[in-house]
Amino acid sequence: MGTLKIKPATACQYDLLAFGEIMLRLDPGAGRIRTAREFKVWEGGGEYNVARGLRRCFGLRTAIATAFADNDVGRLLEDFVLQGGVSPEFIQWRPFDGVGRVTRNGLNFTERGFGVRGAVGVSDRGQTAASQLKVGDFDWDHIFGQRGVRWLHTGGIFAALSDSTPQLVIEAVTAARKHGTVVSYDLNYRPSLWKSIGGPKRAQEVNREIARHVDVMIGNEEDFTACLGFPIEGADENLQHLDVSAFKRMIATAVKAYPNFKATATTLRAAKTATINDWAAVAWMDGKFYDSRAYPNLEILDRVGGGDSFASGFIYGLMTTGDPQQAVDYGAAHGALAMTTPGDTSMADQAEVEKLLRGGGARVQR
Repeated sequence: MGTLKIKPATACQYDLLAFGEIMLRLDPGAGRIRTAREFKVWEGGGEYNVARGLRRCFGLRTAIATAFADNDVGRLLEDFVLQGGVSPEFIQWRPFDGVGRVTRNGLNFTERGFGVRGAVGVSDRGQTAASQLKVGDFDWDHIFGQRGVRWLHTGGIFAALSDSTPQLVIEAVTAARKHGTVVSYDLNYRPSLWKSIGGPKRAQEVNREIARHVDVMIGNEEDFTACLGFPIEGADENLQHLDVSAFKRMIATAVKAYPNFKATATTLRAAKTATINDWAAVAWMDGKFYDSRAYPNLEILDRVGGGDSFASGFIYGLMTTGDPQQAVDYGAAHGALAMTTPGDTSMADQAEVEKLLRGGGARVQR
């Protein structure tokens, strides 16, 4: 498997542990948040979505480390986690004060967009239980050393939630690597999360420190620039006319700056409209680049979570085949399928993913 060494499944209780916040997603369907009279409720979180995809689509054993306020909303979130097959063993429950002044569960209002109207997300996540987690709250030596975890996945959304979460991420990834657990990190830059706490400058300070402890770095084109400060030559402001060769040169610079990176993976998206995107991915591993199959003019129902489903497919490919070409193809196909269904999380199964990565079409099955 080259430079990426993954512990055998027989030595661990879990294939992957995700570490991050889970929120309720309130979805107005085809309408707008500002005029909605009813919402469909889902669960979602950048880190959690990866664990759920690996469990529900690919059948791996996954768990989530997070915190909920102990009220009926928190129990609803727990119910979603259980439905997704992800172990709730490492969920911490925090007392609810009756109002939410001290701790609460986060909400994420998300509209899908259509045509020229882009998707919109409005978070309501201040003072959440997960954002108040701090160093010392988890017994990582027990989790990684005694229970056993092959892979830890976390990311830049969780690291942006408070002053305590970046140091907690570093504590977790340091312990994971000490016990031989592979660490992946999705940069997942969200301007709204960093806006009031220092903006891009603070995002780079936090993510550059964390990046020194990461084995597999994941992100999109914007993430590597916004979070790590590596500009892409010749890219326009919205990255709609991306020179992929220039992007690869940027990745080569990044892996030289962070020699601990054993692999990187990146989605490539050109949003022609909210519902028509060009979609592909590229990975780097062992000094070589690997391009996924391209999906031009991909029709999208709900783009939210596409990158997380890419990450879960990519991780699955590395864990089961060790082949970066297979991994990036699994990731791109899984991400493409996830964006054809509503909600943050994937509704695809492994057979559908493998059919698509082999070039299978959308002819009716009956």
